[in-house]
Amino acid sequence: MPRRLATLLASGALALLVALGAASPATAAVTPTQKLTVLSGWTQTSATSYAAWNSARLDRAPWAEYAFDWSTDYCSSSPDNPLGFRFELSCHRHDFGYRNYKAMGQFPANKPRLDSAFYEDLKRVCATYNSVVRPACLSLAWTYYQAVSLFGSLAAVDPADIERAAAMKADAERRAGLRA
Repeated sequence: MPRRLATLLASGALALLVALGAASPATAAVTPTQKLTVLSGWTQTSATSYAAWNSARLDRAPWAEYAFDWSTDYCSSSPDNPLGFRFELSCHRHDFGYRNYKAMGQFPANKPRLDSAFYEDLKRVCATYNSVVRPACLSLAWTYYQAVSLFGSLAAVDPADIERAAAMKADAERRAGLRA
């Protein structure tokens, strides 16, 4: 009887582990719903969402079974760091959202939020610069956002817009230098 009880208990424990997904994680495939849940969490407008995405970007191994597309061309044919403002990671997250939602067949419903998240990311980048040059950064952030929002691509950024922001930045720096 003790042997039979031990077998019964072992079988019950194994069944519990399988039910909880702990016995063989390699056999538990990620469902589309699970993938969309993670994707949604990483593509919201908040700084917390950006931080979660960036953490996963830096350590992709735990997310391998989700088969996310991490490829990027950063800011497409527009400068990744216009006038020295570091936009490349914002562009990377934007590419991540576009590529993965397209692959899931869920892009049209999510595009407005992805573009808004991109703009919020760019504004957070601009907030790290001093108040003298921040208006030029915010001007470029708006230009980049308008390009993706209206045209779906940063290829639509007009070089004249970058030149205007450069003049704005140079003028602000010159005026700040005169006051100092």
